Amino acid sequence: MFGRLGPMELVLILIIALVVFGPSKLPDVGEAFGKAIRKFKDSANEVKKEADISEELSLDDEDKK
Repeated sequence: MFGRLGPMELVLILIIALVVFGPSKLPDVGEAFGKAIRKFKDSANEVKKEADISEELSLDDEDKK
């Protein structure tokens, strides 16, 4: 995910987040961000599994013909 961002860019983003949200809210923001990313990944994996299942079913139907 952060493959294109170098260490200096990550430090800059962290400093900006610290200024915007303050030190007391930063852990809450980080936790919410982490949960959002996890939920997105779970949803993407679910869609991928459904696509694989439907692809397998369509291949099975073609084999029967």
